[in-house]
Amino acid sequence: MIEKVLIADDEPLMLRFMSDVLKRKGKEVVLAKDGLEAIQFIEQEAFDLVITDMKMPRKTGLDVLKAASPNMLVVLATAHGTIESAVEAMKLGAFHYLIKPFSPDALEGILEKAEEHLRLIKENKFYRDDAKHPRLVAESPAMKRILADLNKIAKAHASVFITGESGTGKEVIAAAIHEMSSRSQYPFIRVNCAAIPETLLESEFFGHEKGSFTGAHVRKTGRFELADRGTLLLDEVTEIPLILQPKLLRAIQEQEFERVGGTRPIKVNLRFLATSNRNMQEAIESKIFREDLYYRLNVVPIQIPPLRERREDILPLAKHFLEKFCKENHKPMKTITEAAVKKLLDYPWPGNVRELANIIERTVVLDFDPVIDAAHLYLDSTVTAQSKELPKGITLHEMEKRLILETLDANHQNRTKTAEILGISVRTLRNKLHEYGECIEI
Repeated sequence: MIEKVLIADDEPLMLRFMSDVLKRKGKEVVLAKDGLEAIQFIEQEAFDLVITDMKMPRKTGLDVLKAASPNMLVVLATAHGTIESAVEAMKLGAFHYLIKPFSPDALEGILEKAEEHLRLIKENKFYRDDAKHPRLVAESPAMKRILADLNKIAKAHASVFITGESGTGKEVIAAAIHEMSSRSQYPFIRVNCAAIPETLLESEFFGHEKGSFTGAHVRKTGRFELADRGTLLLDEVTEIPLILQPKLLRAIQEQEFERVGGTRPIKVNLRFLATSNRNMQEAIESKIFREDLYYRLNVVPIQIPPLRERREDILPLAKHFLEKFCKENHKPMKTITEAAVKKLLDYPWPGNVRELANIIERTVVLDFDPVIDAAHLYLDSTVTAQSKELPKGITLHEMEKRLILETLDANHQNRTKTAEILGISVRTLRNKLHEYGECIEI
């Protein structure tokens, strides 16, 4: 959230105009009459946003930009004759520029873009933190092979397609790739394609112009634009409606797009990472996902195995989460008994690493004993019972289908609870049920 703004301009009328607009938006405003005074303010106070004229006495807008801390977003105001200088300033780290004279709407649009930028950076901080303090815990040969290749993958600029069941850690691998790359100082923006309503997804991707549709009261900056120079993660990309996929393909190929309702092409410089929990061949054959879009994203494939197929990772991950959640909840470190270890290793983990993390966190929060015993682990007995009844030779697809349907039955057709137990979104559950719909009545 933008709270405190510094405005630097040698024209008193322009200072007053910008101040009035921003104060109406509830912002605290500090005014500087030239570049030198702006730099002095920056040295003494912290600002969320700095708006500075390009040409001023004593110190220029570029001097102000260089004096600003990396946490301050700097917008340069410039006349038509110095647009090239503003563009050059953006290469040096400026957030955006305004061309004089500009309207209150244009200034409010920049403010909205800056606030959206900060909101998304905060929203994705979890993933960046996980990359710096990663859950990249691996003892299994399969995960060790993936981690061994991660540095080479991160240093390249090719698109990466990460597949695996829900909860296996696809987003964490994606965040690690960004953090290890040359783009790490720029935004890492995640779009959860399964969580955004289909009618809003295009606007989330590309933004929209004011008045482009009912409810579009102001211009909105899309995730593509906010992620410029950084990395854009298309999480559960196969949930994107088929009708939007051609436009997405073009934007990825050309690194160019237009806002909804706009006519001006916007160029970006992005690296694309994508994830999916689907069988991609089946998704393509069933016309859920375009083959050309898949191959555009699938330059470097990473397949993360489910936790039940890499049981060597269960205990190291459990200990990692135990240490993490004890620290976060300000509790002394706990130990795990042999009986608890056996219970963890015997469980099939349908929700994968995410479910394991949830189980450990729940145990830390609810149980006050210094030792975690088997009775403290609140595993789903229905899932455990189902796992013991599975016949030999069953395919992974059939096992997934049986697990989903039996869990749904056990929860009286409650899709929200079923999705929570399985560690998937309600939308993913709905799509899975649609896959089985030809032979199953729900």
